Amino acid sequence: MGTGSSEHTSLSDLGLMALVQRGDEGALAELYDRHAATAFGLAMRVLRDRRDAEDAVQEAFTTLWRSAAEFDPARSSPSTWLLVLTHRRAVDLVRREVRRPTAPLEPAVAAAIPDQSAGPAHSVWLSMLRDQIRQALERLPEGMRELLELAYFGGYTQSELAARLDMPLGTVKTRMARAVALLREDMTTNRDWVRHE
Repeated sequence: MGTGSSEHTSLSDLGLMALVQRGDEGALAELYDRHAATAFGLAMRVLRDRRDAEDAVQEAFTTLWRSAAEFDPARSSPSTWLLVLTHRRAVDLVRREVRRPTAPLEPAVAAAIPDQSAGPAHSVWLSMLRDQIRQALERLPEGMRELLELAYFGGYTQSELAARLDMPLGTVKTRMARAVALLREDMTTNRDWVRHE
């Protein structure tokens, strides 16, 4: 992806996104110049493979370009939306290739995994647990889900999230605590399929 032109460099991310929504490739290039390195860092944390991380970032920018009309500035900034797209693509790659387990969301969930040898039954159990966590995440309000994904999958601290999302640190802490509580409640309520033999 090429470098954005000088006419784009003075624009804000929101201004660039408005141009992207009108099909301005130079605006997309400028967003790439500004945020590709951060997106790549996030993809590397999830995938731990340079080529896969590059693919995830490329596909995230392609999705941003194709889905630009869906962007809502009232819900997130362009950079946050891009990171969410990157994270989703990276997690999709992990799931598809089943190269390593997804990072645990909290100790209570990790502690629920039975102590068994890594046989077929255990693999099926872990797959079911991952699906359960994914479904619980999808049931969270989007703002809470975004915070947890960026923190647990992206590796951002609460202070980094507050700065990146332009949100008071106290608000980040409160929302994350509430999100984890909701996840715990959801996982407890919807664990009828778990069997400890």
